[in-house]
Amino acid sequence: MIVVDATGLVLGRLASVTAKNLLAGEEIKIVNAEKALVTGGKDSIFIEYGQTRDRGHKERGPYFPRRPEMILKRTVRGMLPYKMRRGRDAFSRLRIYVGIPRELKGMPLEQPAAAKMRTASNNKYIELGALSRRLGANF
Repeated sequence: MIVVDATGLVLGRLASVTAKNLLAGEEIKIVNAEKALVTGGKDSIFIEYGQTRDRGHKERGPYFPRRPEMILKRTVRGMLPYKMRRGRDAFSRLRIYVGIPRELKGMPLEQPAAAKMRTASNNKYIELGALSRRLGANF
């Protein structure tokens, strides 16, 4: 079992590394999902995710989540063949949490080097928690 701390990691890169490990048979738990980073300009991020959210709703159409752990889970799902048996099995081995749950406190946390922000001078990013609050989530 791998426990990953999402603090300061880029959302897409984290999802890519996670999907590869899930397909390899690993069980992965991601903590601090609200602290993952979405790169790009703030305005364009809010517009893009807002349009994705408004496109459908829960009863009909594509449902897009508001909560940070569910957005991260949806991103990982998009990188898995989730309609096939192999992808469904891999997706079932993934758990994502806001904060650190009691049962995972004290465990060693990993941060994949491939998922880290490459340049510290780039100010064009927003935390997933701030994006979720903007979409209307209460967590």
